[in-house]
Amino acid sequence: MQLTWPHAGTDWAPMLDDIVQTYREMAREIEKREQLLVVMPPSDDTWARDHGFLTLVPTAGSGQPLLLDFRFNGWGEKFPASQDNALNRRLYDEGRVVGQYVSHLDFVLEGGSVESDGCGTLLTTTGCLLAPHRNQPLTKAGIEARLKEWLCVERVLWIDHGGLTGDDTDGHIDTLVRICPDDTLLYVGCDDPQDEQYEELRLMEEQLRTFRTLDGRPYRLLRLPMPRPIYDGGDRLPATYANFLVVNGAVLCPTYGQPDTDAEALRLIGTAFPDRETVGIDCRSVIRQHGSLHCCTMQFPKQVILKP
Repeated sequence: MQLTWPHAGTDWAPMLDDIVQTYREMAREIEKREQLLVVMPPSDDTWARDHGFLTLVPTAGSGQPLLLDFRFNGWGEKFPASQDNALNRRLYDEGRVVGQYVSHLDFVLEGGSVESDGCGTLLTTTGCLLAPHRNQPLTKAGIEARLKEWLCVERVLWIDHGGLTGDDTDGHIDTLVRICPDDTLLYVGCDDPQDEQYEELRLMEEQLRTFRTLDGRPYRLLRLPMPRPIYDGGDRLPATYANFLVVNGAVLCPTYGQPDTDAEALRLIGTAFPDRETVGIDCRSVIRQHGSLHCCTMQFPKQVILKP
């Protein structure tokens, strides 16, 4: 697992002590269960999910893992990203990771924008992948063809609705819908018709009901609660329980200091992953920069990270 560590040269500077404490908690829980790669400065920011390698594992005996290096451009040129975008090549050149380096630096793709079941299906959102300053003038069909080829999937399921207020990513799938074992989809819902997110999430839920597995069966749908609104300086933050992190033997789950909704989210995530421990991590610090647990991390197969 990779963490890109917060430092004073990032937007975390005004709350560095708080976020470092949260990262330490994440690191402790990850290191209990698997090897951890901590990337230190220089970086523009710390969102390893979006600037890290996407890794493909070939079938047994057919070669090294493929380390796919896509271009990260600050979620559509919203934020500086040149140092983040150079991290993967630097890690590879320094021998910190092992595999076959594959450059796709002419194509913008963030790890948080795609979700795979490992069996031929990829989930993504039209809001993000078709957003300005990503891969224009490519069409939806052109983008889908590349995703199928490069990520070795049979099909792409596009979600056309959703999106959280305060989200900088234009609707990353890992804030909305996650694929779980046994053809289960965990997704965020909203019960308050007065909530500004209600209608888009209702339409997303309707679309999820129309999705079918590769063999034609409906998905098992589990609806996560929506945290009560969290604000910073008058701006609503995109808090979501969908941004959990699967590690060896456990699922690390974001919590937001709301005992009732936190507990319900952990219960539902535990239902989706009955063979794993569920561990809550307070993400009220992380959400102040508009992300959560999954956004902060990038997983690797065990053979990719070199032992110290």
